[in-house]
Amino acid sequence: MKEEKPSFKEALRKSGKSMWMSFPILLGAVLLVSLANALIPKQAIVNFFGAVPFIDSLIGAGIGSILAGNPVTSYVIGGELLSQGVSLAAVTAFIVAWVTVGIVQLPAESMLLGRRFAITRNIVSFVFAIIVAYATVIIMGIAGL
Repeated sequence: MKEEKPSFKEALRKSGKSMWMSFPILLGAVLLVSLANALIPKQAIVNFFGAVPFIDSLIGAGIGSILAGNPVTSYVIGGELLSQGVSLAAVTAFIVAWVTVGIVQLPAESMLLGRRFAITRNIVSFVFAIIVAYATVIIMGIAGL
């Protein structure tokens, strides 16, 4: 017996219902990230950094992972950090982690995409944030910028 494929209308209805059910979770994650960004002053973030580039890049990636946000905001904060004397490696790790790692969104991502996938994606993104930071420093050094 041949399996019957669901109709386009049925697939659309199920997709819409799934999106509607996940909307409160996504909205909660966005609001929590916004609250953290509003409550933590930028100067407090600058005070976390020392003078050891590798440790600074770990700290930058860690802070970016927790605070997570959109790229436009990260560029503004990154510029402020650079002007305060924070290393390029730390700022780059912060920016990359800010937009790719999401500790705050992890519960929502786990529920929607699966726990194993969400954790693996966040770990890989964290590691690559540090790798990209050092690649950026090397490239900028070669370019003389």
